[in-house]
Amino acid sequence: MIAGFSITSLLLILLAGIGAGFVGYAVGASSLVSYPALLAFGIPPVLANASNTVGVVGTGIGGVMGARKELKGQAVRSITYVVIGAFGGVAGAFLLLKLDPSVFEFAAPVLILLSSLIIAINPRGRMQAKQAAADATAQLKHIEATEATEATEAAKRATTPTAPHRPPEQLVQPMSQDSWWVWLGVAAVAIYSGYFGAGAGTLALAVLDAAKIGPFHKINALKTLIGTGANISASVVFIIQGAVDWPAAIMLCIGCFIGGYIAPSITRKIPANIMRAAAVIAGIILTIDLGLKTY
Repeated sequence: MIAGFSITSLLLILLAGIGAGFVGYAVGASSLVSYPALLAFGIPPVLANASNTVGVVGTGIGGVMGARKELKGQAVRSITYVVIGAFGGVAGAFLLLKLDPSVFEFAAPVLILLSSLIIAINPRGRMQAKQAAADATAQLKHIEATEATEATEAAKRATTPTAPHRPPEQLVQPMSQDSWWVWLGVAAVAIYSGYFGAGAGTLALAVLDAAKIGPFHKINALKTLIGTGANISASVVFIIQGAVDWPAAIMLCIGCFIGGYIAPSITRKIPANIMRAAAVIAGIILTIDLGLKTY
């Protein structure tokens, strides 16, 4: 036994972490797996949620490290989003710890249902499709422009080799052009991340896309910053307040890392709609189960 957990229980939490890391990469909803898994081992809801936040924090750090290319040239916005995420995470963490535990217990089924609906609506997939269409249109225009140039400058090219023309890189709009509500939306997502967090990444994507901040791959990296800042600061609060079940959090963190690492090679072979449908069905079942127990 380790702090009340048998070796078998810890291995099962590790497996749950692997599943959470996999689902987090595939559809952005790792907490739909990890949070109920901690509940199943008898950890109280608030303690389970706090431990879950600590357990999945490694996923965000890895995502930020992997998105350095997308974040290049966005130093000011990146720092700003991390700071907003950090303050929001602290606020969400204190809401979780200072409010009566029954508040979170009553809110959890609703929050899980909300995250399931977000996955079903799939704004991330819609944004990817829209970005792919925009890239295809830009490529077509580039080809047409190249053909027109070749037709008018054939003689010159025959004697003087020229470097191939590349379309301009898609940029993120300056922060000075952001609408006022963008900051409120980012702050709200950060607070939600610190309080519970399931589906927070998709919410952040929806806010940034609605504000036309930039192309998908850019805002996808930016939303990771918000969640990472929130999860790290919330984890610090939970640790200071002694609200973390360390054996569970550590095994969950290791599992999330493994699941996130192996997910890309596996998800390439599974249709996205199947993974999304499975996550939605699991979320609805969990909502009903917690709702019956709570209400």
